[in-house]
Amino acid sequence: MTVLSGVVANTAKNWTFWERMKTPEDISVNGHLIDWLFAYTTYLNLFFFFLVCAGIFGFSYLYSAKKHKKAYYTHGTKKIHIIVVSVIGLSVFLGIDMNITTMSNDDYVGVFANWPKEADKPLRVEVMAQQWAWHFRYAGRDGVFNTEDDVVQLNDLRVPVGRKVLFQVVSKDVIHSLFFPNARRKVDAIPGRITRLWFELKKDGYYNIACAEMCGTYHYRMKAYLTSYNQQNFEEWMKEAEDKAIAENDRENADLYWGWPWTW
Repeated sequence: MTVLSGVVANTAKNWTFWERMKTPEDISVNGHLIDWLFAYTTYLNLFFFFLVCAGIFGFSYLYSAKKHKKAYYTHGTKKIHIIVVSVIGLSVFLGIDMNITTMSNDDYVGVFANWPKEADKPLRVEVMAQQWAWHFRYAGRDGVFNTEDDVVQLNDLRVPVGRKVLFQVVSKDVIHSLFFPNARRKVDAIPGRITRLWFELKKDGYYNIACAEMCGTYHYRMKAYLTSYNQQNFEEWMKEAEDKAIAENDRENADLYWGWPWTW
């Protein structure tokens, strides 16, 4: 069996309820940053949810009609009331909202917006979304997109492990969203506009790609697959794919040449 035809579907497995609740396996170098921020936000929400519940039920018990026959009415406009509410509000804003914003901004500026340069020699992939499929284009041996030796894949993305992969994405019709659950990355595919995304994987395997934007009647069918190889196996697959493209690509088929000149 050649590398080109060597993708084997995952075997069926009876997942338990708690296994289904787990997040997809993180196979990317920087995915832990997303997981940490998500977990941090979730735990804070749970903490304050239970704190508010404790306050609601606690004060309902302490100030019930059995203990306080006569109700006490207030407009909450006393100085102490205003101070308490202001302190609580500022504490939440500065300690939670601004903290989450700062961490998000640091991760984005320092990592996710640190785009691979040409000198890094990332694998470049052009992606075209349409209702309801994903098209992936690799520059062939000439390194130029939209030429006769391009490798074009339908719903089948192959990438190497330990090498940065840089995507340029566009849509043919409506807004879609290219989502890699196992890499914790996604980016919108927009008609008439090229968007970008990059990641670096650390584990080989066979994973799902989804559309994370409601894009029409058959949105649920817009699924593709990601296969990650070690560098040697990826090069073997790419060589086979390039040989096949050179032999079979039709110069007269205008639909095949939907790519664009790559710009850094």
